[in-house]
Amino acid sequence: MPGRVISITQQKGGTGKTTIAAHLAVTMAARGNPIAVLDVDPQGSLGEWFEARERTLGEDNAGITFRTASGWGAKREAKSLARDHAFVIIDTPPKSDLEARHAISAADLVAVPLQPSPVDLWATEATLEMIAKEGKRPLLILNRVPPRATLTAEMLRVIEGLGPAAARTQLGNRIAFAECMGRGRTINETDPENKGAAEIVALAKEIARRLAA
Repeated sequence: MPGRVISITQQKGGTGKTTIAAHLAVTMAARGNPIAVLDVDPQGSLGEWFEARERTLGEDNAGITFRTASGWGAKREAKSLARDHAFVIIDTPPKSDLEARHAISAADLVAVPLQPSPVDLWATEATLEMIAKEGKRPLLILNRVPPRATLTAEMLRVIEGLGPAAARTQLGNRIAFAECMGRGRTINETDPENKGAAEIVALAKEIARRLAA
């Protein structure tokens, strides 16, 4: 049975797609799964993270497979990687219908990160429309959630009214997420006692359960 493909997609920039993609990949690999990441963002941030990871850990110890693709090649590459990997995680660019559409088409699950604000939710509407056109259902992931924010609860109520499912796991607004990326690492590796490490583990488990259902 081929592996499952997860597309991290959001037309709005600055929502943490690359950070989430890298963290999910390393967390899932730590559970004994062969993992591949596919960077279809011309900006190449995930590739820079992976190169930093190879410099830090050595090319034979990065723990995951890395590939790049663009346009229709993203779908083809994702299917190829899924033959030998339990999960393929695709990092897509913002503001690019063409690149994102093929990644969505290849996905078994489309994860959409957004920050808990009305502005972010409004900007996400274009992404949700694109996902619907491809016949997929999104999973919204609230990212950079501030502590004790009443706005977060209000956002969840609005999301429920719109229809898309929201992940039960939320990711807090933690500096440690960004700090570890420059070294090619993840929060689970550099600061395992941080609450963010537990959040990523919980999110990876939740996504795996959804894909297994």
